[in-house]
Amino acid sequence: MKKLGFDDLSSLSTQAQQSPRKRMNHNLHSELSDPIQRLVIAMEPDTYIRPHHHRHTWELLTPLRGRFVVLTFDDDGVVIGRAVLGEDVSIAETPVAGWHAVLSLDTGGVIFEVKHGPYSPFKEEDFAPWSPSAEDDKHKELMRWFRNAEVGQRWPGC
Repeated sequence: MKKLGFDDLSSLSTQAQQSPRKRMNHNLHSELSDPIQRLVIAMEPDTYIRPHHHRHTWELLTPLRGRFVVLTFDDDGVVIGRAVLGEDVSIAETPVAGWHAVLSLDTGGVIFEVKHGPYSPFKEEDFAPWSPSAEDDKHKELMRWFRNAEVGQRWPGC
């Protein structure tokens, strides 16, 4: 039996806080080639999850600790869905190939993710073309916008 306790989540959060990317994951799947990927991700509020999509899979998210804004977008960057996991929603599933982003609202936040495998590293075409890269300081503006973005709005920086 695989299991993670509250101490394990705290340890993962500490690792995320010390990581340059401000996130850390713990895989529950045995191999990157597994057909179902299951992972626990500690995410600090200043980690940037660039808007992206998974071409061949949906993605299911549920909070284990803390709150997370989950946004879905159309191809032009208009918000078409918004949920705050851990506050008003317990589970969010993004559709196959749906553009989405996640923002941790709380220090020590931990989220559980499930999606089809095998693992495939992101390519540039997997990122929303209207979104800044992590190397571009504009990503900080986008993250601030994520906090309050509502359905029907488009990031002014597009």
